[in-house]
Amino acid sequence: MKISIRQKIFLAFAIFIGISGLIWLRSYHSQYVLHQKLQIIERKNNLFNTILEARRYEKNFFLTLDKENIDQALVYINTAEDILLNITSEYGKFTLTKNLPERLTELRAYKKSLSELLQLHQNGTLLIPPAKISLIQLQGRKLTTELENILAKEGQVTRDLTAKSKTIHLIALVPIVILSGLVALFLIFNVNRPLKMIEDAIAKIATGDFKNIPEIATGDEFESLVTSLNNMIKELNKRSEELIQAKKLASLGRLTSGVAHELNNPLNNISTSVQILLEEFGQGDPEYQKELLIGAEKQVDRARNIVKALLEFSRERTLKVKTVNFIDLVDEAVKSIKRELPANVKLELDVPADIQANLDPDRIQRVLINLILNALQAVGDEGTLKITASKEENQQEFSFEVQDTGCGIAKENITRIFDPFFSTKDVGKGSGLGLSIVYGIIEQHGGWIKVTSEEGEGATFTVFLPTGGQSSNIL
Repeated sequence: MKISIRQKIFLAFAIFIGISGLIWLRSYHSQYVLHQKLQIIERKNNLFNTILEARRYEKNFFLTLDKENIDQALVYINTAEDILLNITSEYGKFTLTKNLPERLTELRAYKKSLSELLQLHQNGTLLIPPAKISLIQLQGRKLTTELENILAKEGQVTRDLTAKSKTIHLIALVPIVILSGLVALFLIFNVNRPLKMIEDAIAKIATGDFKNIPEIATGDEFESLVTSLNNMIKELNKRSEELIQAKKLASLGRLTSGVAHELNNPLNNISTSVQILLEEFGQGDPEYQKELLIGAEKQVDRARNIVKALLEFSRERTLKVKTVNFIDLVDEAVKSIKRELPANVKLELDVPADIQANLDPDRIQRVLINLILNALQAVGDEGTLKITASKEENQQEFSFEVQDTGCGIAKENITRIFDPFFSTKDVGKGSGLGLSIVYGIIEQHGGWIKVTSEEGEGATFTVFLPTGGQSSNIL
């Protein structure tokens, strides 16, 4: 029988509350009994003191034969009787001495003796029989002695009960601590750990890692949730494959369209020039015909460059990785574009000399050149171009930035700038493959690239590369 997590939690807390309730009841009963004992001691102590007062007046009477002493003794005895009746009725089951009715009988006998003594005095008897005096003294002494013993026993029992109550409180902590620990362990292993596993899995899914979550056999909602998540991951994998395939087809369509468009323009110019030359063959202006041939040759070069860039983009090549100083690659790249750097464009370099990594130097240099040329075209004749680099905290990768103060990139174009043949430049000013090649080289090294830009404020291309290097044929 499977128990749901709600039932497990309810059961755990029910046990916790049940045991805690029993401990509380036991502690409450102990405190209640202790309270009653203290009340009994207080009442019995009051009873004892009242009888002592009665006896004091009794002794004064025998010394002075003053009737008022007997009257006061009887007043205290009546009060003592009321106190003893109250103890018997309200605290009888809590008192240690169970023969309180016998004490009441003795108290009433003592009261009767005092009343008889008073009657003798009122009748004018001045000589009280010694036997009567001895009886009254014996009755009073017996009452006080027994009450004194009772108080002593009640006091000892109360002290024992107080000590026992402290022990019970200390012992009560043990099961509460143990039970709290068990509940905490239950929550950790049956609630927190599955939740942490699911949380980690969802975090991986968010990063694109669509691996199944390990199955858990808890027999509750978490097991069902993991199963549901794995079904969702399976569906995401399926959808992802379909999306990748769709993107491949779309990319192929854009690539084909771009190749056709890029090659069509120079071919049309060549075709037009050839037609004119054929029509004017053997006649016409030689200088004009020479210009047509020179133009046709330029268009041939343009087509050749397009095909060359296309081959570079599509070629699968294993990286030739070796340990290099990154600042050397930056210096070589800057030297390569020095002639194309306008006089009013300021170039700033902030690259530490201690950054070393396992890279393909030729291809990373190609990345730097493409990014720098791209930035120069955005800056135009005046502005600032800045190249910076830094090590990441984990020491496993480094990053470099190529930042310009050019025209920036429109928001709607940022997601498309790495697409093959996408370009915002004028016709003949670029093949539209430069950033696509950059993206492929970076990905081949196991790194990644991001771009941030605001229109009119320039753009920043940030590249992250592992320092350990990676050999791959993937573009």
